[in-house]
Amino acid sequence: QGQVVESGGDLVQPGESLRLSCAATGFTLRDYAIGWIRQAPGKEREGVSCISGRDGFTYYADSIENRFTISKDNAKNMVFLQMSSLKPEDTATYYCAADLIDCRVYTDNYNFGTWGRGTQVTVSS
Repeated sequence: QGQVVESGGDLVQPGESLRLSCAATGFTLRDYAIGWIRQAPGKEREGVSCISGRDGFTYYADSIENRFTISKDNAKNMVFLQMSSLKPEDTATYYCAADLIDCRVYTDNYNFGTWGRGTQVTVSS
């Protein structure tokens, strides 16, 4: 059975950068899309970004305002989320999730089939 594991969360100051990683096992990211979804305490889950498996199409939420970049390394079966100009409102648990979806049709309420346990990102001075 496939699994995804996130890493890279940390406590950073506003304006700093951070890179999250998602390692997949049991399936290939050449076929599966990966989504990054975050959830802050007391707030609803928010889809941040998605990268398609077959053609690498990328999706970003409007709230990201071009500050994040999603990428993947098929050889390593990993996806990365490079986050820059971080703001306190980016504080959340970030989850990596996988499924056979074309990110062109991704919506915020899509329920990926495989989820990681999350990694905490805290942006605070």
